[in-house]
Amino acid sequence: MGSRKVILSFDLTEFDSGEHLSKADAELLAAARKATQYSYAPYSKFNVGAAALLSDGRIVTGTNQENASFPAGICAERVLMAAVISQYHPHHILAMAISYKPEQAASDHPISPCGVCRQVLSEYETRFGSFKMILSGLEGKVIVLDKATNLLPLAFGAKELL
Repeated sequence: MGSRKVILSFDLTEFDSGEHLSKADAELLAAARKATQYSYAPYSKFNVGAAALLSDGRIVTGTNQENASFPAGICAERVLMAAVISQYHPHHILAMAISYKPEQAASDHPISPCGVCRQVLSEYETRFGSFKMILSGLEGKVIVLDKATNLLPLAFGAKELL
C-alpha cells in the first residue's frame, strides 16, 4: 500500500458564555478581557489581552505591542510567556486566557493565537508542562482546550534540531 490516512483530532469544550465557566476560569478570562485596555495597537486597531494563572496562584497579564516597523511588534501571548519565564521563574503557567477588542468590529466569538504564537505556546508546554487555554471575545462563546499544543498538532520542535 505505501501510504495510510492519519486523522488528527482533539477535544474542546464550548460554552455559550463566560458565565458558565468555573470561578477560577471566569476570573482568568476577566483579567484577559481587562488587559485588552492596555494593548498598544495603533496600526491594526486590534487589541489583544492574555492572562495566565501561575502555579503559585498569581495571575499575570500581557498585551500585544505594535510598532511602526511591523516585524518589531509582539503578540500578547508571547509578551505574557516572556514575562512569566523571566520574572516569575520557577512558577509556570497552569492556564491561559486570551481575549480581544477590535476598534471597528464585534468581539463576540473566540479567536485563536497566530501561527508564531502557536509555535511558542507549543515549545513552552514542551519545556514546562501542559496548560489549559481559554479563548473568547469580550462577550459570547468561550472555547476551552485542555492543552495549548492542540492548536498546533504537527509542531516543529527541538527534536528536529538534534
